[in-house]
Amino acid sequence: MEDTADTLVQQAPALAAALLDWYDVNARALPWRVSGGPHPDPYQVWLSEVMLQQTTVQAVGPYFARFVARWPTVGALAAADDEAVMAAWAGLGYYARARNLLKCSRAVVERHDGVFPDTEDALRALPGIGAYTAAAVAAIAFGRRAVVVDGNVERVMARLFAVQDPLPGAKPALTVLADALTPAERCGDYAQAVMDLGATLCSPRNPACGLCPWMRGCQGRRQGIAAELPRKTPKGEKPVRYGVAFWTVRWDGAVLLRKRPPSGLLGGMIEVPSTPWRDSPWTLEEARKLGPFHLDWHAVGGVVRHTFTHFHLELSVLAGVARGGSVPAGRWVAPEAFGAEALPTVMRKVARHAAKNPTTVG
Repeated sequence: MEDTADTLVQQAPALAAALLDWYDVNARALPWRVSGGPHPDPYQVWLSEVMLQQTTVQAVGPYFARFVARWPTVGALAAADDEAVMAAWAGLGYYARARNLLKCSRAVVERHDGVFPDTEDALRALPGIGAYTAAAVAAIAFGRRAVVVDGNVERVMARLFAVQDPLPGAKPALTVLADALTPAERCGDYAQAVMDLGATLCSPRNPACGLCPWMRGCQGRRQGIAAELPRKTPKGEKPVRYGVAFWTVRWDGAVLLRKRPPSGLLGGMIEVPSTPWRDSPWTLEEARKLGPFHLDWHAVGGVVRHTFTHFHLELSVLAGVARGGSVPAGRWVAPEAFGAEALPTVMRKVARHAAKNPTTVG
């Protein structure tokens, strides 16, 4: 393995040249990229990289377009209303990213007069920017030599060098190998080329080895194990948590919503009021005591299921009719206006579930 790795590293200039030639012809057309000419807008590169974390290009495209149209500069985003940004983000998941967008944009305005810094160290000093995002912005937006390693790059390196140690433990070694191949010129194009290679040809299943510019040097292909790499340490079963959501309808059909605390899971998002989420199911008697009002709550059949990164969630729904009134951080919203609210996907599921079993107002 070491001799093979050394040989490939010695071929790094030729490998980079072959990959860049492939990229010049096959680069994906993405809205945050520019072809030739000046470097892309650092704001758009940063915004796209944050959005793309644990999300697909297909899902991000419409969100990116809406964000750039509404907040075309980092200064505009920094001045945006928090709830408006959270509402625009709703459905994209991992909502801490949206909160970090606001924190970071405001830090760029306050510390750097609205201009993104152009080095990895300075970028990492901004809130919400980690090693990967700092490297990606430095390379793509500013042409800095930076080692950009996402899931696609890990897969390409594992196959090229036939690294059989499983992830996540193999990540440091894969980063070292990626560093050894990264050229000093066309750094942004190279970073995007490796990611494109992983996203298109060197895909998780059925890699198109015959079309790959690195086919001849790929040790995973030579050994017949490319499709098996990278290996991954088996994950344990996700636990299940349980909660009860209170679908509270006012006399005019409006539904009670409230804002979640600013930190923690789904922080700052809008929700249908619910019990805490715990490891054991709630009884009807337990849940009723925690409702936003003392009502004649009745159970809506079935459950709402949603999966987060670290656990599965099952929400039962209790429905009731209220004359009105308020709860802390709560407000009454007509269901047809839910589209403008920062409702995360799990709460939109609750709304759809309740709509199938309408609560009579009378």
